[in-house]
Amino acid sequence: HLDKRMLSHVTVNEAVQLSPYKVTELVSRCLQARDLAYCPYSRFAVGAAILTAEGAIITGCNVENASFGLTVCAERTAIQRAVAEGHRQFTAIAVTCDVKESFVGPCGACRQVLMEFGSDWTVYLTKLDGSYKETHLSELLPFAFSPAHLTKN
Repeated sequence: HLDKRMLSHVTVNEAVQLSPYKVTELVSRCLQARDLAYCPYSRFAVGAAILTAEGAIITGCNVENASFGLTVCAERTAIQRAVAEGHRQFTAIAVTCDVKESFVGPCGACRQVLMEFGSDWTVYLTKLDGSYKETHLSELLPFAFSPAHLTKN
């Protein structure tokens, strides 16, 4: 028998238009999170800030490990923190890294982890100067495998 808490994330979230103030706050928080990254091996700092449906902002940074496969990306750190705090619905994420010349998105694994909580996240790809490009998770991971596929049979 499945507990409702187990399935509480299996909902389609709708893209939400954020106010310029909220976007600025989200971007600022991801830049601050980047400064906390633990990256002694790559020296490649990444920060993320997730906006929950309730309006909370949860941050994360990458945490490297000498056993490289155990490294955790900033986006996954943020989502794990948010889930551990009881959040299951999200509307947006801002991510930033050390690349100055272009906008960089989450890695494939992070895109899949985010997709677990809905496809319509607004994603703000953020440069160190605070400029950002707005896109959506469904654009970054088209034809994604999602929890909905597990309920088909």
